[in-house]
Amino acid sequence: MDEKRYWVGFNLVKGIGAVRMKQLVEAFGSAEHAWRASSLELQMHGLPARLCERLETVRSSDLLERCWERIQEQGIQVLTWEDDGYPSRLREIDQPPPVLYVRGELLPEDDFAVAIVGTRRITPYGRQVTEEISAFLASQGLTIVSGLARGVDGVAHQAALRAGGRTIAVLGSGVDQVYPPEHRGLAEQIIEHGALLSDYPPGTPPEASNFPPRNRIISGLSQAVIVTEAGENSGALLTAGFAAQQGREVFAIPGSIFAGQSRGCNRLIQQGAQLLLDAADLIPALRLQRVNEQKTARRAFPSDEIEGAILNVITEPTHIDEISRKLGLPIEKISATLVLMELKGMVRQAGQMHYIAVRESQAFYG
Repeated sequence: MDEKRYWVGFNLVKGIGAVRMKQLVEAFGSAEHAWRASSLELQMHGLPARLCERLETVRSSDLLERCWERIQEQGIQVLTWEDDGYPSRLREIDQPPPVLYVRGELLPEDDFAVAIVGTRRITPYGRQVTEEISAFLASQGLTIVSGLARGVDGVAHQAALRAGGRTIAVLGSGVDQVYPPEHRGLAEQIIEHGALLSDYPPGTPPEASNFPPRNRIISGLSQAVIVTEAGENSGALLTAGFAAQQGREVFAIPGSIFAGQSRGCNRLIQQGAQLLLDAADLIPALRLQRVNEQKTARRAFPSDEIEGAILNVITEPTHIDEISRKLGLPIEKISATLVLMELKGMVRQAGQMHYIAVRESQAFYG
């Protein structure tokens, strides 16, 4: 039986998130073994009794069977932490979602992504700005990430598609429960040129409480978050907050101090977000001239075990000799690998032959 089935099973249990799932897999060796463990065994490994009760309710029902059938029938892709196809940028945030459901296709080039978010009550000004920035970034080869909501989100997706780019919509529902309903046609276009993505199991309705948590996935997938128009209570401000916590850059478009839909953006700028006046300003800010270079380098020279080992070592500026010593590899091999990693935007020199890993948020900023 597919191991992913058990990941989905745990995903159906409210209260078992990233922290609990990590504990279970580490304790039992796999999701399947954890799924088959008794309540007593689970409690012995730290799962609270109340969660054991919820798990037992799911295990004794046909909920997983019905969910798995829905996944198979609709061709929904299931990604877990253990999959190479799990978005690398998202994997590195604090407590990344254990399971992702995807309709469409995620590509390696989607690592080069920028989120554009904002108010549902978009004004003509907000629409014009969002269209211009989304189209510009898509034309530069970046994937546009947003939430498929009315207003700014929908405009950002549409502009990216019209520009011939890729776009990812992160839903606050199952990927088979498109909301709002008037965006079903847009969702189908996104599936053809990107992906619908959610960490909620198929069949999950678009409940209000689902949307704030999904915003951390929007920012987690992205190198930067741009808020084009937002009121003081806009959910886009939550996305900006998550972006700041994750070390992503935050940009905001200024607006009139008398315009309600611009108060959130103006407040973000006051709090330290980068003021964005022109789409062209994103070229130096995001170092867009390097996007195609790094894409080409990553395709030509896929990552290997040595790169991963080096990244684990250089969490702070580390001399090349020290890297060689810690890994027990010849200095020539380390040097050659670092050259490629620098070309890919994975590391940077910190002076005098010291190297440090480029945080995902710094890939185009530092």
